[in-house]
Amino acid sequence: MIPNILSIAGSDPSGGAGIQADIKAISANGGYAMAAVTGLTAQNTTGVRDVALVAPGMVAGQIAAIREDIRIDAVKIGMLGSAAIVEAVAGALAGLEAPVVLDPVMVAKGGDRLLAADAVAAVRDRLLPMATVLTPNLPEAADLLGGAEAGNRDAMAPQAAALRALGPSAVLLKGGHLSGADCPDLLETAGDALWLEGRRHATRNTHGTGCTLSAALATGLGHGRSLAGAARMAKAYVAAAIAAAGALGVGTGHGPVHHFHAMTTKETTA
Repeated sequence: MIPNILSIAGSDPSGGAGIQADIKAISANGGYAMAAVTGLTAQNTTGVRDVALVAPGMVAGQIAAIREDIRIDAVKIGMLGSAAIVEAVAGALAGLEAPVVLDPVMVAKGGDRLLAADAVAAVRDRLLPMATVLTPNLPEAADLLGGAEAGNRDAMAPQAAALRALGPSAVLLKGGHLSGADCPDLLETAGDALWLEGRRHATRNTHGTGCTLSAALATGLGHGRSLAGAARMAKAYVAAAIAAAGALGVGTGHGPVHHFHAMTTKETTA
């Protein structure tokens, strides 16, 4: 069965992040992608120029329309933008029996803030308890905890545990912001911590990696994989998409990853 995966996130007209990246990642990993748009952005690979949020009632209405007609096998939540939209999403998802992957999108790759400061508390209070797995990077984890950013593995472990104590069933703390040749991620679950190892690729083409990872993870869960299995699959998929990004020629800044690298490789070698 092909799982139906709902992405709740903002739009990136350049196609590398947000709803566009989610649809690509879900499709590439064998899911049927659906989308509830929370905001429009004017951005490209060099940065975000403007953001216009969708009315909270319209965000809730999109989700309600899907729930009334279509089975939802997993949900990925990305950019929300405001406390009112956080509340709308939490209310619209109430009672849904499907895995929820929460990617707490707060700051874009170029440094532009995408989540208002007053909305961080709403995410903590309303969405963290609903999340099957929270997938912050190190700056986002520090923001949610109100502390300093972790600079090494030893600092990541207590932060992952502290985040899980806020309500999500599990935390996948991404270590891509660490210095060095490795990009370790830490999957923290009840009574267990699993390190997912990875090597850093020397490339600027990392636009949308967080969106892509969380969407791929949601798709894996929608397929019925275990959390650890889905996390391993998602990390391997993103690593391969980054490694193949040089085949694309998109923009002059942080270019996108190659979501359909596997399909392109098959066509090239056929």
